[in-house]
Amino acid sequence: MLRLSTAAVLSAVVVVASAASAQQATPPAANPLDTVPDKMPFSTAYGAPISLQRAQAAIEAAAAEATKRGWPLNIAVVDSGANLVVLVRMDGAQLGSIAIAEHKARASVKFRRPTKVFEDGVQKSGFNYVMTLDDVIASRGGIPLVEDGKLIGAIGCSGGTGSQDEVVCAAGAGTINK
Repeated sequence: MLRLSTAAVLSAVVVVASAASAQQATPPAANPLDTVPDKMPFSTAYGAPISLQRAQAAIEAAAAEATKRGWPLNIAVVDSGANLVVLVRMDGAQLGSIAIAEHKARASVKFRRPTKVFEDGVQKSGFNYVMTLDDVIASRGGIPLVEDGKLIGAIGCSGGTGSQDEVVCAAGAGTINK
């Protein structure tokens, strides 16, 4: 019986060693960050700053959507230089989300992309380095405002879930992004 146990142990050792050897032979997966795109992504040119009137129209459309759905949010619009133009705190919106709405709008205009891109990079692609970049917020709800192919500002919403914030921001951005 002792010989059978020794043989079984030796067989197990050979199987484990073979599996370890096979794992070492598998080449590492290519790093997607090593891909060099032909064109510069998110390269919309900056334009003149959004006017107060256009910023207020975007805020009003976003607030109307939030009101229709019963979501009290904070909504911010910044200009093409990331300067605050208008901020609305709807009745009952949480105080902590005031700064977050502004942050989403600023990150969106500074990096010329929706903040959902950062969220997807971290959540879906494992690009955790994104969190080390200055002024990034990896949460949806920041959308650039583009008129005639130029970035004139961005809108940011906060106070609900990320998907609620994004829906409300999209309504506001729809007044400019056609």
